Amino acid sequence: MAAQGNPGMANKGPSYGLSREVQSKIDKKYDPDLEERLVEWIMAQCGSGVGRPEPGKLGFQAWLKDGCVLSELINSLYSSDKPIKKIQGSPMAFKQMEQVSQFLNAAERYGVTKTDMFQTVDLWEGKDMAAVQRTLMALGSLAVTKEDGTYRGDPNWFFKKAQENRRDFSDDQLKEGKNVIGLQMGSNRGASQAGMTGYGRPRQIIN
Repeated sequence: MAAQGNPGMANKGPSYGLSREVQSKIDKKYDPDLEERLVEWIMAQCGSGVGRPEPGKLGFQAWLKDGCVLSELINSLYSSDKPIKKIQGSPMAFKQMEQVSQFLNAAERYGVTKTDMFQTVDLWEGKDMAAVQRTLMALGSLAVTKEDGTYRGDPNWFFKKAQENRRDFSDDQLKEGKNVIGLQMGSNRGASQAGMTGYGRPRQIIN
């Protein structure tokens, strides 16, 4: 069926009104209560040196945008051998973005999954601050779960992650696991390869 109204409109990309609507839907996922909890945690984790942002999404964005607070945060989760060697505030956009991406790389090495990661522009241009919150929540959950003595703040601020991380098992446990066949896979008891032939080879039937 032909589009009503201006026939040329159908081929154009989304109008400003539409992208604005999409943006406001993304913004609705931004959680002010979560912002408060994350600010409390970052300040507890890094100390008062990081300052306190203006309340609200724009304040939160401005606080994290140059990557310095984020870098301090990920460094504070290591007792030694900090992942980010150089934390330097800069008025230059590319330097700030570089600092943010250093944080993202370090967070991924720490264990935050790719699906929980924000993109540098999400923070830098304020495109998706809810994604930034999601990354920080994932980081907090990991920090609480690891229980390695580096987490500061109230442990109830974050959910403990299920210990799905294979690195938490010893090699012996992993080997043990390989010998167990789940019941849903059926049993291999009594099975053998007798009578099997190679692929594509006729079975020899000899009377």
